[in-house]
Amino acid sequence: MIEALFAQTNYVASKKLLDATVLRHEAIAANIANAETPNYKRVDLAPTFAAELSRAIADKSVSQVASLRPQLAVDGNATAANRDGNTVQLESELLRMQQNTLAHALEVQFISGSLSKLRSAITGRLT
Repeated sequence: MIEALFAQTNYVASKKLLDATVLRHEAIAANIANAETPNYKRVDLAPTFAAELSRAIADKSVSQVASLRPQLAVDGNATAANRDGNTVQLESELLRMQQNTLAHALEVQFISGSLSKLRSAITGRLT
């Protein structure tokens, strides 16, 4: 019975999005750390993840959503700004980090809100 509460498509998708933001944060940190490394190619979350997640949510398939694994890939759209072949632009990475931090906070808030509602339902009182 209780497993059904945690097996809803939106809840599982939120957890997957949280996993994706954590992985993206690691990628951004690696990009910033390698901003001066010659021939380093910027990495980010694989673009297929968002499309696959959207499709699984649209199908309302909890098993499809649960089976998704966010992965990193080299950003094919990034171009080198100078002759060393490095495709990292520090200002862009810092902006992406701020956006990703905000997305992470929103996802945590959604999951926390869901758990808070469940706690309220179990205890019969508001927190």
